[in-house]
Amino acid sequence: MDEVEVVVAHSERTTLRVGDMFLKVDADQTRLDVEVEAMAMVPIPTPEVLWRKPHVLALAAVSGTALGVLGEPSSASAAAWAAAGAAVRTLHDAPLPPWNGKSIDELAAHLDSECEWLIANGVLPADLVTRNREIAEVALRPWKPVFTHGDLQITHIFADGDEVTGVIDWSEASQGDAMFDLAILTLGHEERLADLLAGYGTDDVDLDVIRAWWSLRSLGASRWLIEHGFDPASPGCEFEVLRSQL
Repeated sequence: MDEVEVVVAHSERTTLRVGDMFLKVDADQTRLDVEVEAMAMVPIPTPEVLWRKPHVLALAAVSGTALGVLGEPSSASAAAWAAAGAAVRTLHDAPLPPWNGKSIDELAAHLDSECEWLIANGVLPADLVTRNREIAEVALRPWKPVFTHGDLQITHIFADGDEVTGVIDWSEASQGDAMFDLAILTLGHEERLADLLAGYGTDDVDLDVIRAWWSLRSLGASRWLIEHGFDPASPGCEFEVLRSQL
């Protein structure tokens, strides 16, 4: 009999694996609805939807292995990273989804509150937070919206050899900034950015904005990670990213 593997679990959502099936249980039904609709729209490989019920989505496992994990060097080849870049470009060139992501004002307000919390609670030195806040401001500028994945972590792109076999976890998909997707995929893996851009292209890529998103994401996510049982201070993770920015 197949065992039940807990892939991720916290108060907002839980993902379980049973054999070749993943069960996603989410307190927010809207996230599951967005995930299903986004996967139906995008022109790149995604998991097959097996069935869905209120607050539960069943997906087939995709073949291949993830490009890597945060905090560890990626063993994927340069060609696999380039293939991932080409897939992301295809996504960004696709027709826009009908729903918007967060506005610049919303992002700025969230960033301010998270920086205040990090300093007030002594989580990080004030000068480290302040300097990264300055770097993050570069990302808070008007952008041409594209179809973004919205949470394109390195664990969310799978490849078999040099071919992308699937992109998972679409619950944050929306209209957004292309540089955000590129930044999240290379968060903590700056050394693979050139490989990614070999497939994505460089004509409309702003490296300063990607760097700004590294800071913004790391500052903005740290409290959530701590409160949900994750450790942003682990080697190669968010706190290390913030220090590397200096």
